[in-house]
Amino acid sequence: MKRPPTLRGRLALMALATSALWIGVLTTVFNIALDKRLHGQADDVLRTRAEAVAATVDVRPDGRLVVREPTEDQALDAGIWIFQGGKVVEKPANAPAGLQAQAARLAGRRETFTDTEGPGSWRLYAFPVDAPARQGHTPAQAGTVVSSVSLDPYRSTADTALVGSVALAVLLLATIYLLTRLVVRRALRPVAAMSEQATRWSAAGAAERFGSEDRPAELAAFATSLDALLDRLAAVLRHEQQQAAELSHELRTPLARITAEAEWLTGRPRDAEQQAASLEAIAGAAATMRQICDSLLSEVRTRTAQTPGRSRPADVAHRLAERNAVLFPDAPAVTVEVSGDAADVSIGVCEETAERILTPLLDNARRYAAHSITLTWAASAGEVTVYVCDDGPGVPEDFVASLFEPGRRARPEDGHDGAGLGLALARRLARAAGGDITLDTAAPGARFVVTLPAG
Repeated sequence: MKRPPTLRGRLALMALATSALWIGVLTTVFNIALDKRLHGQADDVLRTRAEAVAATVDVRPDGRLVVREPTEDQALDAGIWIFQGGKVVEKPANAPAGLQAQAARLAGRRETFTDTEGPGSWRLYAFPVDAPARQGHTPAQAGTVVSSVSLDPYRSTADTALVGSVALAVLLLATIYLLTRLVVRRALRPVAAMSEQATRWSAAGAAERFGSEDRPAELAAFATSLDALLDRLAAVLRHEQQQAAELSHELRTPLARITAEAEWLTGRPRDAEQQAASLEAIAGAAATMRQICDSLLSEVRTRTAQTPGRSRPADVAHRLAERNAVLFPDAPAVTVEVSGDAADVSIGVCEETAERILTPLLDNARRYAAHSITLTWAASAGEVTVYVCDDGPGVPEDFVASLFEPGRRARPEDGHDGAGLGLALARRLARAAGGDITLDTAAPGARFVVTLPAG
């Protein structure tokens, strides 16, 4: 399997590509400027030679050209032609035929530069030789001096410079690539250290955090974000562990009851009445286990809901009151009251969640109420307060501190089928919705105060 490129390699390649672009541009610009400079130097040499030779040419009154230097002059041997009209007055010895023909084509022209075609590159320059001007007349061109220079040395210099610049560019790119990898490796060393720390902590289940001290600014912010993420994950893990512990703790008692009744039934023959009692006990324990599972799992479903929903407390209160009257006809009736002008207010939770918050409080009130249960709600700035009251004996003073702890019951011997999870679940749901549940210890009986965000 092909290994994906590392971040260090990717950054080095990006730096290499960027450097290659700039070095390529600079190399091209350098070679273009050098070629232009070499052509300028060649033109200067041609112009200087032509002007020097033109200074040795005299124009006689009859229009003939006279060269003061001897025929073997070195300037002529260096590639100089002197034309009078189209006739060659002087020419270099041993000049190539093609070069001779190109020089002849320049005879009679004003200042002109041209390059030859074919093998051997030459550049030629035509310089006019003017006759002395008569008064009131424009000087007439009596002849032409044509100078030439071979471009091979200049092109050799340009080619050498091109090869050298390309080699230098390749060397620079290789150096930049190696230096970039080295710099990136050193820059990513703290990241590698953090990765090793995370691997060790994951294997050992440690609770350490990265911290932002002694780190670059970018990595300090990254470490802070990772620490916040680890804190949230740790909180979720603690919650799941607590939920699993609560579930196992609460299921232990009814499961032990089922096991004991099953062993008692199979231990020796039982009469019909004893079998019915044991089966009833097993069914009751199974119902308790189902209630425990439903209570704990309902919080998970509510906690993972995507939208909080919206409902009217009046509708929820009347529906709970009617349900209580149908399911528990012998229990005190639930009286629904509204405080002030809160009849049409809404709360920022769905009806299902509102019922799961209030149902454990009403169940608790039904178990201990003597004659009345009251459900009242009132509206204030940004929230709705619901009061669940009963006229029972109230919560024992020594139990108030642990009232909302899961699995705790004030009177375990009272015989009701509760698992001690209802109040804890109701508070969790209320807090998850942005509210809370508290106990009003100053009120007679039990008075629970539920605050929920207004919808």
